[in-house]
Amino acid sequence: MKKVEEVLTHARRPNSPGRPEIVREQSRLFIDINGLRASGYLPEPDNDRKFADLYRQIKRPLLKRALPRKSPEQAEDARLIMVTSALPGDGKTFTSVNLALSLARERDVSVLLIDADLLKPQVSKIFGVQAAPGLTDVLTDETSSPESVVVGTNIRGLSLLPAGPTVGSAAELLGSERMRQIMRSLCSSNPRRIVLLDSPPLLVTSEGPALLSIAGQVVLVVRASVTPRQAVLDAIALFGENQAGGIVLNEARVGVMQSYYGYGTYGSYGTYGNDGDAGSPKI
Repeated sequence: MKKVEEVLTHARRPNSPGRPEIVREQSRLFIDINGLRASGYLPEPDNDRKFADLYRQIKRPLLKRALPRKSPEQAEDARLIMVTSALPGDGKTFTSVNLALSLARERDVSVLLIDADLLKPQVSKIFGVQAAPGLTDVLTDETSSPESVVVGTNIRGLSLLPAGPTVGSAAELLGSERMRQIMRSLCSSNPRRIVLLDSPPLLVTSEGPALLSIAGQVVLVVRASVTPRQAVLDAIALFGENQAGGIVLNEARVGVMQSYYGYGTYGSYGTYGNDGDAGSPKI
């Protein structure tokens, strides 16, 4: 589905018995659009135009807040956009990937897609960078530069920051002052950069809510006719009105087209509610 246009060599950090560090000699990832399409993360070619129009509607309000015409430097927080969901399986990673690709089409904007789902790093898996250094490396090593783990791509304006190795204190790391420093650094290094965080679900993890403290805008992904209404309301109650970036309704019928694109699953995250929720109203 994809290949990395780089030579990956393994070398241990000096005086460190830890895991081998992946050193990129050429930091560029080739993203195979046809491969993404075959894997269900993009629509069939016949639906490209309609699909692109839908994502334009999603991104325009986000960009307006993130990059105002006057004093764009004052909107730094609004350039940190968190894509999340109430529950697993609602399609938030699918939305993150497509929103990142749509934002990258803007001529005056670059987008950095961060895999902040440290429990289930699906973005890293999709793009084949699950073994690369990433967010947890710079979170645990305060001497490392966040830019050192950013991976460029063959798509103009799009770069990735992988999740990095699994750690046992993900919620504490994501809610730490170090995390805020990293996000400020990534924003300040490029005033036209949108930082998009693919986040864990809000209601079944502690990692998702931890990220809310740094997000300037929150995009909540809801699966039409599946996500319980109460779950949506509970998720919305976790973040402030000033953070609300909108709700994306996945698998909703638009005209005569029904979207059936793949979302993946979260496996062992757990379940929300109890058996009695089966009959709850759905959105």
